[in-house]
Parts: sequence; structure tokens; C-alpha cells
Amino acid sequence: MFVNRLWQRYVLSGIVTMRFSLRWTCSETFELKEALIMTAVRRLFFGSLVSLVFMAGGFTAGADWMVCEEAAIALTKINSEKVYCSQKAYPCYPATLDTKPDIPSPHTTLDAVEVVTAFMKDGKYTLVPVTVENGKPLDYKQNQWGKGRQLEVDAGDFPALARTGLHSEAELNRTKTITGRSTAEITELGRPGRSSGAGFMSDDEDIISVIKGDNRLVEQLGLKHPQAARPLFHIWNMILKDVELNRLGRFWDHFEYVLYNGQKVFVKGEGSRGWQESLFNDEILGMFQFKIWREPSQNEKAFLREKYPNLTKDQMTALLKKLSCIHTGEMVPYYIMRYGFYEGHADYRADPVAIAWIFGLMSLEQIDAAFDGSLDEALTQHFTRQAIVRN
Repeated sequence: MFVNRLWQRYVLSGIVTMRFSLRWTCSETFELKEALIMTAVRRLFFGSLVSLVFMAGGFTAGADWMVCEEAAIALTKINSEKVYCSQKAYPCYPATLDTKPDIPSPHTTLDAVEVVTAFMKDGKYTLVPVTVENGKPLDYKQNQWGKGRQLEVDAGDFPALARTGLHSEAELNRTKTITGRSTAEITELGRPGRSSGAGFMSDDEDIISVIKGDNRLVEQLGLKHPQAARPLFHIWNMILKDVELNRLGRFWDHFEYVLYNGQKVFVKGEGSRGWQESLFNDEILGMFQFKIWREPSQNEKAFLREKYPNLTKDQMTALLKKLSCIHTGEMVPYYIMRYGFYEGHADYRADPVAIAWIFGLMSLEQIDAAFDGSLDEALTQHFTRQAIVRN
């Protein structure tokens, strides 16, 4: 199979060009869109760059081929209305299925299309394409509803984040501006009642302390910021798919839940009449809020009661709510991917611990072990400068 597959796909005048960085070790056969077969080549040079130009009825090879003599690949146009898995073809949303498809969720097809399985209010299942990618502009001011720059990372301000998926605290300690805007101004704009009524952080937090605090949480979980952003992008891209299909009203509630890593993740959303300007000097805008939650099992509740016997009933209820429910908006996945910013302890925060549990990235036992039995503190402690320095 592929490892480190880096690809670009262009479709122009019937010609499809695909570039891969390949690491293949054996011959395998894969079923592609339109039921065509792609035969992987044995003994390809590790790390070689292969450029293939396919045309109707055959293919031509560029000068940078580095393949062995047994190479044979056929491809027709990609049909985005179907998903192929285990030699079965499934229709994509808005088409529905009476039974749950035998396909993982989330799932990435061989042509790098990401899909999730959703259960609808009418009792049907559906497969929704939700690929995280850079797309056409997302600009409510201009009535543009593309995906925007979902893969962009602010490498200029945060080289380590772009390189590793995590921040360097040494870099953060030297950071005085982000996107050309001073951290002091960003902090002031981010407090409740300034640029946003709800605020992007609490009154006792600042932009650098929040980014540091969440970077530590994510690192303790053994994750990277792009991993935390991806599930939220998947939910947002479901909404954008409804925009594309002209099926979105002010309320987004026709999906009952999304299957994600074996978990039932419940979702609903709501738009607004205006938009929220970004905290940073960027193009990101906000118009939606959505609620994402998962119901803890009885075993998970029992685990928490056993691990945290000193919590009162109200404290345990608060812990479960913070762990199992996220109220956020579409700005946040872009913020996470680009800046490692989940928002501070304010109304639209998408806590990385909650993301990891709700979307099944980690089990409750794994999460609790990551924080050495202090999960309640990890979910509730504000990222004040004093707390960050102390820890």
C-alpha cells in the first residue's frame, strides 16, 4: 500500500495527471472508480517520483518514470458520486442506503477521497464525501462557499508547527506578532465583549498562553494538531456539501449522527445572519455554530466514578459535559490547522481532549492515563500565564 503518498490531481481537457511519492514493496491489485483495475508495480524504487499522464483509451509516460518493466495502469475519469471499497460500489450523499455500508468511517479511498458514514433522521444511511483539502475561496462577504485553505499552516510565524504538527515553546516564547498583528492586540480583541460577544478566550488568558496550553494537552495525548483539526473539518465539510447541493437552511439537523472510529457522534448546526471577523489578520470568517456530542457508556461513567471518587455529583456532571460535548464554529478547524489555536476557555472552545474522546481517536482509559489521573484539571484549568509558567 501507499506510505507518504503525496499527490496532486488535475483534470484538464480530459487529461488526468497524478503525482505520487511511492513506497511500494510488492505487487497488489486495487479497484478504482468506474470499476477499473490498477496494478501496482513490484520493486519500485523507494521514494521515487512517478508522473503518469492518462488519456482516454491509453496513457503516455513522462520522462521522469522510474518503474519496472511490469508496469500497467489504467484509469478513467473519477466518479465522485460513488465510493469503492472491498470490490463494492456505494452511492454517495444525497443518495441513501437502507443498511449500514460495510466500509470504515472515516475512510479514505485509493484516489484520496475522504468519506464518512452518517445516519439520517429518516432512518437511512449515507456516505458523505468530506475530503480535507484546499478549495475555492470561503468568503461570506462575496457569497463564496468553497472549502477555503483547509491545509494551510502559518509556517512564517510557526516553523515548527508546519514542520512537525506541534509548536516549539521556544518559538512561542519569542513570538510577538501573528499574521502581522501583535499578540497584545490579538489578546485584547479576543477577550469577551471585544470583537466577539462570547470572546475567543477568557479574561485571564492571552493568545500565547492559550496556544501553549493546548499544545501541551495535544502533546500529552500523543497527537498532532492536524489530527485534531481533521474530524472538525469533516463535520464542516458535511455542511459545505449541503451548501453545494442547495439543501442547507438556517438549521442543519437532518443527520442524526455520524459514525466515526466506531462511535456515534451526534451533530447539529445553525447559521446566522451575519459573520464573525477573524481574531487574526487572515481571511477566516465565521457564520455557523454547531454542537457535536457523544453519549458516554455506562462502563465509561463507572470508570470515571471509580477514578474520581472525590468529585461531587455536580462536578462529575460538569466533567462529563466538557468531555462529551463541543459547541464550536467553522472558524476553529482552520485555526487549529493553521495556528494550533482551539480558542481559550470561552463559549466556542473545541477542547482537544474532547475531540480525542468524542471522535474515538483515543479511549477514555488512554486519555486518563495520558494525564496521570488529572483529567478533570486538564478539562477545566484556564491557561493563564501564571498556570503555564507554573506547569
